[in-house]
Order: sequence, then C-alpha cells, then structure tokens
Amino acid sequence: MSSVAAPRRTLLPLAVVTVAALLFALLLLLVRLQWAPLESADHRAAAWLNSLVAGHPAVVRVIKAVTWLGSSGVLWTLTGAAAVVLAIRRRWRLAIYLLVTGAGALTLDPVLKSLVGRLRPVVAHPIAHGTGDSFPSGHALGSIVCYGALYLVFLPAVRGTWRRAFTAVIAALIAAIGISRLLLGVHYLSDVLGAWALGITWLGLTAFAFELSRQATGEPVTDPVTEGLEPEARTDLQPAEPETTMDHDRARRNGRTAAGVIVGWVLIVGALAGIGKLIMITHNGNGNLLGDHAIPHWFAAHRTPSLTNWSLIASNLGATQDILIVSVAACVVFIAVTRHWRPVIFLAAVMFGELAAFLLIAAIVQRPRPDVPNLDSHLPTSAFPSGHMAATTCLYVGIAILVFGHARGWWRYLFLIPAIGMPVLIAVSRMYRGEHHPTDILASVLFAALWLTAATMLIKPNQDGRDRAGRRPLGLPRRKGTDHSREEAAPAAH
Repeated sequence: MSSVAAPRRTLLPLAVVTVAALLFALLLLLVRLQWAPLESADHRAAAWLNSLVAGHPAVVRVIKAVTWLGSSGVLWTLTGAAAVVLAIRRRWRLAIYLLVTGAGALTLDPVLKSLVGRLRPVVAHPIAHGTGDSFPSGHALGSIVCYGALYLVFLPAVRGTWRRAFTAVIAALIAAIGISRLLLGVHYLSDVLGAWALGITWLGLTAFAFELSRQATGEPVTDPVTEGLEPEARTDLQPAEPETTMDHDRARRNGRTAAGVIVGWVLIVGALAGIGKLIMITHNGNGNLLGDHAIPHWFAAHRTPSLTNWSLIASNLGATQDILIVSVAACVVFIAVTRHWRPVIFLAAVMFGELAAFLLIAAIVQRPRPDVPNLDSHLPTSAFPSGHMAATTCLYVGIAILVFGHARGWWRYLFLIPAIGMPVLIAVSRMYRGEHHPTDILASVLFAALWLTAATMLIKPNQDGRDRAGRRPLGLPRRKGTDHSREEAAPAAH
C-alpha cells in the first residue's frame, strides 16, 4: 500500500453541488406551477433590463457578441477542438469526459424546455428573438457546462498568477453570457439562475463519475476544483513545450523574423499590385491577354444547370468561412501533434498575410470582372487577384509544407492531392462562374508561391520537426508510463 497520504478533501464542493441541485429543483417546480410572486419578479426584471439597453445600438451589438460566445456552434467547436487535442495526445479519458459532459447539456436543455413549456418574455422594445421555450436558458446552461468542463480539464496546465487569471476569465465569461440573455430580453432571471444551478449540478455529477473511474484504475483521488481532473496530465495539457532560449535572445530573433516577414510581404504586394496596374494601364482589364476574354466566354457558353450547381459547391470551398474552418482545424491538429507554436504561427501568418494582401491589391488595381454574366452577384471586391484562389493555394500548400516537414511516412504524399487538386478546382469554378480572368488566377498562384516561399524561409515552420536524434517527429504521444519522467526531463530536453 502506498505510503503517500491521500489529499484532504473538503466538503465544500459537495455542498455547492447539493445546494445547486436543490435550487434548480425549487425553480423548476415554481416555474412549472407559475408561482405568482416569481412570475411577477421575473416580468419586472425583464422589463427593467430591456429599458436599460433599448435605444443603444452599440451596446446591443456588444451584448450580441457576448451572447454569441454561448451559442451551440461556438461551444461545440471549442469542446470538439479540445477533445481532438486530448485524443491526439492519448488522454482518452479526458476527451471522453468533455464530449459526454457537453452532450449532457445538449440533451438536458431541449428536454427540460419541452417539459416546462414556458413562453419567452414579451418586452416593450424587443432587440432580439429567441426560438423555442424559455426555461432553462440554453446559452447559460451550455456555457457553464462547456466552459466549466474545459476549466476542470485544463486547470493543471496553468499555475500561479496564470491560474487565477484563468479562473477569473472563465467565471466572468459564464456570468457575462448569462447576463447577456437577460439584457437581450430573451430569458427571465429564473431561466438563467436555473440554468446555472443545473449546470453546476451536472458538472458535479460528471466530475464525481470521473473520480470514480480514476479510483477504479487505482489512481489517486484529486480535488477537481483546485487541482483539475487529472493533475498528472499537466505536460499533455499544455499547448506547447516551453522555450528554453534566453528571453532576450528569443525576442531579438523573433523581432528579426517578424521584420523580415513584413518586408517580404510589402515587396510581394508591391510586385503584384504593379502587375495589376500594368494590366489596367495597357487597357487589358477586359482584353484578351492570355485568354482573358476567350476563356470566360467559353465557360459562359457551356454552362448547364448541373455544372452551375457543382461550380457553386466548389467555389464555396474557397470562401472565407470554409477557409477559416480548415485553417483553425489545421492549427489545432498541428499544435496537438508537434507541441510547438512555430507551425501555427506559420499558418496564421500565411493566411492573415494573404487576406491583407488580397484586400489591398484589389483596392489598388480595381479591375472589373469579366464581361460575361456573373453567377455571384454583388461581390464587394474587384477581380484582380482571385481571393478564393490565393487563400486556397496558401492554405493547402501550407499544410502540405508542414506535413512534409514533420512526417516521415508514405502517407504524407497524400497531402499533395489537396495541395494540387483544390487550387485547380477553385480556379475552374471561379472562371466558370464568370468571376475571374485567367490572369487573375495566375496572379494569385504567383502571390501564393512567393508568399509561401518567403514565409517558409523566414519562419522556418519545420525547424522543430524532428528531435535532436533525428529519429522521430516531435509531438508523437509517448506511452502513459513515461509521463512522469517526461515532466522531470522537460527542462533539459530543449
């Protein structure tokens, strides 16, 4: 039997969960019975809060931005991304905990709303509209459960001042989301309080179940509120391995890299803008330079309903939303696998640089779209260069660069398929839809080639792709038995 004493546990968490459960049960009963004093207090509070923000559009926009952070899309994106990172690092129990806890909130909300059937508030100056019933608040419940679960999982990764800041941010975010639902007039006060009480209860139950699973495998009992669910997983919960270079040296090196990236970006943007202005000055805005007239007209003459539908699907793959989703997903995977920030910084710099360059060059050149019927109406930018093409090429070729730098298996060659196929698909679909000339496409390819080359040479995203022995890519998960030795050796490893 181990001689290490089990940590003392306080009854405070159990008391908090018990009180929360009783409060939720009481509110549920009173709301269901439409208890007059509670109904009166709820309606007065809803009217008063609505009067505070009605007529202040700027304040309403801020409140809606806060409430968006509690939407199911945001919560499931964060929960899913965290679960992917944990799964890649073989922290399966924590990943399952996040998914199960989040799924519980997703299930409890509609079930309870349908059982209670409470209508939403009716206020004098409506500024937002909610769907479904009112009790409990889905945003308040989802935010306290999902952000609370993320807090319990990742608490071991932060210490000292950072832990206090982490706690304050999570608590403030949960409170702000709940209050935003009241200010928008889409929930009563008891809806939000009930959601918070239910969320604390559900978090307590799932944390207790997690502790039971630890005990079943012979692992020590922890205090989830102060230590996190799995304190020994601290190294795997940190997004990246700590830097060991002197702060001054690292800052100076990073400063040189940033300066080089900015200079390179300016030169590339200047060159592409010059090419675009040259096209316009020589009256080739809608001329036939390199097939600029003939190719769009050929595509327009061969349009069919089926091809038009497929072209829309293909074109949307290069739209801002799809590019953003793939970019964020790629960053999550690379930080989970490599345990270094460099690949993420590379991909973020490439994509933000591409977006800024596209907007600036398009504003400078002001090239008209091809003189054929455009299938996408009211586009906000001009034709040169193609933003869809530049973003797609930068993203998928950038991912391929990172994969080839960090992987050593035959499967890495599979990433050449999207790196080549996606830009071709986007190029054909954009010209088919009459949005770009061939030279717009070529200019985007030229920009992507120059920008990716400059970013790769300056940022060196694959510098940490292998350990010093050169035998395996960094970031591959080790077996669980080596976790403690890794934590002890971490300061000396890099």
